[in-house]
Amino acid sequence: MSNLARENEAINLSQGFPGFDCNPKLIELVNKHLRTKNNQYAPMPGIQKLREKVVQKTEELYRLNYDAETEVTITAGATQAIFTAIAAMVREGEEVIIIEPAYDSYVPAIELAGGEPVFFQLNPDDFSINWSEFQKLVNPRTKMIIINSPHNPTGSILNALDMMRLEKLTRNTDIIILSDEVYEHIIFDGLEHQSIARYPKLAQRSIIISSFGKTFHATGWKLGYCLAPANLMAEFRKVHQYVVFSVNTPLQHALAEYLDEREHYLELNAFYQQKRDFFNKLFVGSRFTMKPSTGTYFQLLNYSAISNDIDVDFARELTIKHKVASIPVSVFYHKKKDSKHLRFCFAKEENELEKAAEHLIQL
Repeated sequence: MSNLARENEAINLSQGFPGFDCNPKLIELVNKHLRTKNNQYAPMPGIQKLREKVVQKTEELYRLNYDAETEVTITAGATQAIFTAIAAMVREGEEVIIIEPAYDSYVPAIELAGGEPVFFQLNPDDFSINWSEFQKLVNPRTKMIIINSPHNPTGSILNALDMMRLEKLTRNTDIIILSDEVYEHIIFDGLEHQSIARYPKLAQRSIIISSFGKTFHATGWKLGYCLAPANLMAEFRKVHQYVVFSVNTPLQHALAEYLDEREHYLELNAFYQQKRDFFNKLFVGSRFTMKPSTGTYFQLLNYSAISNDIDVDFARELTIKHKVASIPVSVFYHKKKDSKHLRFCFAKEENELEKAAEHLIQL
């Protein structure tokens, strides 16, 4: 869709990246560490100071203390971390439960590992999980459950009750939880992110993935991290070592310093909620309908009052004829379920959002 947007000179609200640069202070720190000769290989798990900062942040926010030496690894973005975790844990014939709609890197990684993806669909009305139905998918072949909160593409979140149900469901099993938490600092309306790290019994069997790129408006840096108990992290690092070995050294040093100021991530909720509210207000009175997202920088718009076209076709039409690019939500389902929803990224400057809305509210 980004390519189609470029070809048609359309406003690109499709791919999930901010339309503004990161903090100039962070750029200054990168330049500083480029000049201070921090340009050779970092230690395979990541530089010690950055791992310690991740531990400190996690304990302050979620009250669980990880060991910086054995339970934290800095990765080349969240997608690499997700692939590495699946490759390290899943063997041929083992099942991995995926909650749909789902981020598109999960299934290929499972299949490359020889595993079998098993699909569960969120409630289409409110994107919640029916845990009684979910439980029916769990069996002795279930090796992993992948969760994602805040959730891409729906913008929904898991609540405390969800986490308690997951804990009960996996109690006394060997099931591993892979928790994709890359939008952990983008959550709205006074709600709290329910990280796996808030639940010590779950954390004992879980791998948490997060993203510096998503948090600090620098998705092109491809820098993230993984948290896991030492026994799981030891297996994760066996694969990590031969996938990337280590990741960008000067950026790690810069981020370690940048994390000294907590407001850089604590103020993100308010920053992005303002953008969500601004974007949604633009569509009041239009024929699009929405349920305001509770996290991420994505908003779904339902177009069923405008067209009966399948979402892939309608998204192409919006891009080519109306010059606004989005993502059709059906592509996040393995059976391409069409619910007449398009995903829009509102991590853009206000003038760009206004211009896009001007094109769309005429429909």
